[in-house]
Amino acid sequence: MRARRRWLVATATAATLVLGGCAAVSDTSDISTSGAAPATREVPDGTGVWDADTVHEISVEVDDDAVAAMVDTYQETGEKDWIEATVTIDGETYDRVGLRLKGNSSLRGVTDDADPTELPWLLRLDEFVEGQSVDGSRELVVRSNSSATALNEAVALDLLAEAGLASEHAVASSFSVNGADARLRLVVQNLDEDWEAENFAGEGLLYKAEAGGDWSYRGDDPDAYTDVFDQETGEDDLTPLISFLDFVNTSSDEDFAAELPDRLDIASFARYLAFEELVDNFDDIDGPGNNSYLRYDVATGAFTVVAWDHNLAFGGSPGGGPGGGFPGGGDGERPEGMPTDRPTELPSGMPDGMRPGGGGPGGGSNVLVERFTAVDEWADLVEDAKADLAAELYDSGYAEEVLDRWSALLTEQAGDLVDAATVQEEADAIRSSIAG
Repeated sequence: MRARRRWLVATATAATLVLGGCAAVSDTSDISTSGAAPATREVPDGTGVWDADTVHEISVEVDDDAVAAMVDTYQETGEKDWIEATVTIDGETYDRVGLRLKGNSSLRGVTDDADPTELPWLLRLDEFVEGQSVDGSRELVVRSNSSATALNEAVALDLLAEAGLASEHAVASSFSVNGADARLRLVVQNLDEDWEAENFAGEGLLYKAEAGGDWSYRGDDPDAYTDVFDQETGEDDLTPLISFLDFVNTSSDEDFAAELPDRLDIASFARYLAFEELVDNFDDIDGPGNNSYLRYDVATGAFTVVAWDHNLAFGGSPGGGPGGGFPGGGDGERPEGMPTDRPTELPSGMPDGMRPGGGGPGGGSNVLVERFTAVDEWADLVEDAKADLAAELYDSGYAEEVLDRWSALLTEQAGDLVDAATVQEEADAIRSSIAG
């Protein structure tokens, strides 16, 4: 039976971390190791389409010409148009489902002859049919991964949940488009209104950092942030986000240290940074993909950094690379028509002197991360959290249990999609990373 996810309430997480570190006092302010904590919810294991104990069947029927036009539009403009599709999920058919490309580096260099069964997709059941959903969910993300099993992301998401941080339900699927041979694909929740309501209590606004953007302050005109952050939930309002970016970029060191705990969930952010380092995911908030969300809690007036995109966890490579995505796994081949290059160029149109939030290839240039870790007490908090997580997730044997469960699922239920030897090889690569 699948081990139950243990989601920690943010206030409890904060208390644990505060006890693990010591607050230091500067000449001008108390440096707090605690901060505003949002009203998070305890999330049980998924059911229905999110039951992770089974390999789900998802098939898509869509007009080939519509797909070709969609790819052409993306190649020419970068826009991701919605098209209509008929989608069957575990035997239940849904008409007029919204279908569009999902991803950034995973779509880099995508060609007209790309196999639709291999592309990364966002399925939105209610895009054209109001109220349409599956087991309470309206959106499903079909993830890309340069490994054959996507075990690295599946394991990372379960560990993220166990770490007490907001994660997504993830399931293995047999996925096909227009009757092509099915492929093993990991399907996860999209961070939308349904996800937010499941993970957080109270009113909030969710902002997604765009891959081509950065975390610079661009003034108080919301239009200046159009290609930088995208609001995912709530009534359109960038005011809290703009105010936060203004503070992060322009505050003095003294004010930053004194006031950030009132503006950000310090404890969970430290734990987030520690977690991403522990699972060796370079493509996080300060990686080349600028992967992160900011969730604003209306009641507390504070933000929480929310993790997103773990298909490069445990040393995964966007270009496949040796071992098909992470050391030792798979055959290293990418599907025909899919990109094989790691991003090497910074987005155009950046402010002078600024790098994107991810800092370009290799990351390391997010202004919030840089200023946060420049405060000794908070840098120590990250190190304390890393030690705590290593004990909780790795030394305890929990990560091994998660890996074994996912491996057994694929071996027992997905033998027609991936051979047992590949599952074992890729699992062993992750096991070596866990063992350190």
